[in-house]
Amino acid sequence: MKANVYSIDGAVLRETELPQVFEEDVRQELISRAVIHEQSLKYQPKGAFPRAGLQTTAEYRGRKEDYRSIKNHGISRLPREKLPKGKFGKVRRVPLAVSGRRAHPPDPNKTLIEKMNRKEYGKALNSAIAASADISLAKARGHVVDGLKALPLVIEDKFESLKRTKDVLKVFSSLGIDRDVEKSRENAKKRTGVQARRRGGKRTPSSVLVVVSGDVDVARGARNICGVDVAKADKLTASLLAPGTHPGRLTLWTEAALKKLDGKGAVVPRTNPMAQSKPRRANTKQNTRQITGKKSKQK
Repeated sequence: MKANVYSIDGAVLRETELPQVFEEDVRQELISRAVIHEQSLKYQPKGAFPRAGLQTTAEYRGRKEDYRSIKNHGISRLPREKLPKGKFGKVRRVPLAVSGRRAHPPDPNKTLIEKMNRKEYGKALNSAIAASADISLAKARGHVVDGLKALPLVIEDKFESLKRTKDVLKVFSSLGIDRDVEKSRENAKKRTGVQARRRGGKRTPSSVLVVVSGDVDVARGARNICGVDVAKADKLTASLLAPGTHPGRLTLWTEAALKKLDGKGAVVPRTNPMAQSKPRRANTKQNTRQITGKKSKQK
């Protein structure tokens, strides 16, 4: 499979042989699973304080003749606060009461990460790379590719030395992908709710993905363009190549970046940089004794 190599002025310089990874089959189900796997690695466990709503003197008295019994008072027999001289106060502890415990609190030990085998993830990553060479998938994603004859777009290595944003935009215009960047800027929407007041309170559609060989100057020149992402060839992820689990993102490759893709395709790291360490279990013996002052009943 061959592709044209363009200059920074938009002229065709020569043809180049693409790596074998671009001939992979596009597996939509694998790409979708890989993106969800990456998204799950960012989740943070959350949970309630184990003694929330239970730090009270309230106690349930089931025996009618027991001390502090509320028999023949015409009220519900629920856990009530202990007051001096055998009196009782308000209902506490139960979920329906004010300041009571939560009925179904979030579990900090819940499994949040969607696991995926390393070889399976590599297969999905290669499939996402192959999808970037399909112009029909790019159109299905909503990219403006009317002025392009074929994908993928490959540009000479001089592009990596551009430092100014205006120079990068000029190259996009010469290649005919500036309208896609403009569409991303026009369709950026403000998020609703409290998210709008936080950093990054806008939802910006994904536009061009620029794949480079390493730490180059163009990463600084293109980082402030709306919808444009710059990634190293050996640091590609499924989320970058297929945002929202939809493959076919408009991608601009440099010649040096294509050389980084060996015969087997993308480089899959042994440990995912997005992965977090496993959270400490909240019901361990040490934590239970520290929180409640009692020994754990774990077997």
